[in-house]
Amino acid sequence: MTVPALSSLTVGDVVAERTVHLTRESLVRYAGASGDFNPIHYRDDVATRVGLPGVLAHGMLTMGVAVETIAGWVGDTGRIADYGVRFTRPVVVDAEAGADLVVTAKVGAIEDAAARIDLTVSAAETTVLGKAQVRVRLDG
Repeated sequence: MTVPALSSLTVGDVVAERTVHLTRESLVRYAGASGDFNPIHYRDDVATRVGLPGVLAHGMLTMGVAVETIAGWVGDTGRIADYGVRFTRPVVVDAEAGADLVVTAKVGAIEDAAARIDLTVSAAETTVLGKAQVRVRLDG
């Protein structure tokens, strides 16, 4: 799947959506890949002691899962010109149930041969990333 021509996109079009299930194993694997071994990402006792509601997914993992949702649609990820988010709520990953990240990517604006893709990212029916926006170049 590739990015459609600028003329065929309409503000409000949903271009991609998916649900990603995170487990504690996912967090350990991400910690190994990223080098972020903060114990709030794998130890309930530490997370609770510092006042968190439980073990949290890494912010950068959440951010990466969100933007990867449009990779198939965009085709060449080199077309991604800019990406930013505001972290609004943590993703609590239960030891047994894990957590589901639900991502919807929608065209928010079209300007200067680029589309602004707005990502809605939620876990447990709560928005976890605010103002998650990706600017995708639509020209060659």
